[in-house]
Amino acid sequence: MGEESPGKRCTGCRRDLPRAAFARDGNRVDGLQVRCRECVAEYSAAYYRRRREAMGKTVREQVDVPPGHKICRTCGEVKPHSEWHRNATASDGLSTRCKACRVVQGRQDHLKRQYGITEAERDELIASQGGVCCICPSAPAAHVDHCHETGRVRGVLCFSCNAALGQFKDRPDAIRRAAAYVEGIAWKPTLVAPGVYQLPS
Repeated sequence: MGEESPGKRCTGCRRDLPRAAFARDGNRVDGLQVRCRECVAEYSAAYYRRRREAMGKTVREQVDVPPGHKICRTCGEVKPHSEWHRNATASDGLSTRCKACRVVQGRQDHLKRQYGITEAERDELIASQGGVCCICPSAPAAHVDHCHETGRVRGVLCFSCNAALGQFKDRPDAIRRAAAYVEGIAWKPTLVAPGVYQLPS
């Protein structure tokens, strides 16, 4: 009786390979698939690509990624694992987007969620203001200002002016009195009874 062959021929690539190069298949006499693991992987990838293209969906190109690195599907760059946030639910334990792309996405999401505008709309608003704050034209516009009651975006202000409006709680009467005070008109209340003050008209 002859010795059992140590290898097997793949019907895909026609190479004689060791048995370990084939996945198991209980329906076969020898208990192994007819194609090697590499051919099965290539066939599966080609089948997946054809199905995605038939559905009109884009197919990602496979990229060789060195160990300790991962490709970001948003920016397309291969970056080391230190450039990714952790995600315990992911198969590789890392986020789907790199840290830089998450920052950009977070900024876009904040603008849309908080103010209902896109980055392009904000940039257009800044350009219409000449790139400077609406209140003090001496500082660059950086912070979106909106009405807290209606949610309407009023403009883009510098940090100081935006903070000042917040301190005044968006009250026009308080802002007018502050302006008059700065101009030298004192709006000092007069004590008319214990604990009762009268404001000047």
